[in-house]
Amino acid sequence: MSDSEKRIDDFTYFSYLQVEKITDAQEPVSDLHGRPAHVEMLYIVVHQVYELWFKEILHELGAVIRDFDQDFINERNIGVAVTRLRRVSEIQNLLLQQISVIETMTPLDFLDFRKYLGTASGFQSYQWRMIENRLGIKESDRIAYGNKAYSEEFSGEILAKIKASEEDPSLIEVVGRWLERTPFLSFEGFDFIEQYERAVAGMHQRERELIQNQKLPKEETDRLLEMIEKGEESYKQLLDKEEHERLVKRGMKRLSHQATLAALFINLYRDEPILHLPFQLIETLIEIDENFARWRSRHAIMVHRMLGRKMGTGHSSGYDYLKRTVEKYRVFTDFYDLSTFLIPRSDIPKLPDTLERGLGFYYSAGSDG
Repeated sequence: MSDSEKRIDDFTYFSYLQVEKITDAQEPVSDLHGRPAHVEMLYIVVHQVYELWFKEILHELGAVIRDFDQDFINERNIGVAVTRLRRVSEIQNLLLQQISVIETMTPLDFLDFRKYLGTASGFQSYQWRMIENRLGIKESDRIAYGNKAYSEEFSGEILAKIKASEEDPSLIEVVGRWLERTPFLSFEGFDFIEQYERAVAGMHQRERELIQNQKLPKEETDRLLEMIEKGEESYKQLLDKEEHERLVKRGMKRLSHQATLAALFINLYRDEPILHLPFQLIETLIEIDENFARWRSRHAIMVHRMLGRKMGTGHSSGYDYLKRTVEKYRVFTDFYDLSTFLIPRSDIPKLPDTLERGLGFYYSAGSDG
């Protein structure tokens, strides 16, 4: 028997999972001060479990980013990516549920050991910062706390990991580049932008006629017609490449004009078989973004409940800071905005038969058929 086979045979549940190492990793500081606080064990365990799930989320995000950071992506890899991202979404549900567990600790319970935590703070979770970076939060987008950059909390190898995660491709970047390569926006006998613009104009014209035929009071008619005009302007901005790129430069958009139109195409033609998975990918990214926003919101509310308006652990601004991150740190808002530009299925331009057949069975950029 080889040494490797012997090592495998020697594995037990406890040795494989290193249970003793995990269960010996809780050292309540209140015990060290001779004033044991019963709930400190809960506080430690919950946060350690968070860190384990953060490690798994980074594992899944890293794999998806590597697959998408290629010049060519096989369709089956999209299915794998959707599975991995849905796994992240399910983990997020657990993260949310853990807040309910820690909320069984009362504010007075927390005060029993909080004074011993010193500068220790959730802000120092380097894995959480890496998750934010891997999703696509830029340092320039971050809200400063304590009048210093978030990276100043770290040093040595951990700081190197943080800086590497800032430089590495993010999920929003690689997905954006993948969308830019979508081959269906301009196809022989079919120009999506031209057809879409015509469909939108027809939709707005019917809306005008409907309003004018209702014989409403003039003020109400004028108000509704003005709303249609504003809607038309937003559609024009969508189709205006120069205006879109200006919004990108101002940080108001993350995806390029080409990527945005590709995502819109996928949303409109989601019922075509080959677009099912790309649509599910976009939907899952929205779900992940929403779940992290929900987690930040729940976290902020929990901190408010535990600390009120006190300074947070680690001398952060606590509740006020966390509340601001809920909206500021959303990454995939460009996908949410697409709902503004969806049109009824009955108005969606019909695809040419040749393109529809390709979407129905198999299409791969770079393939011969």
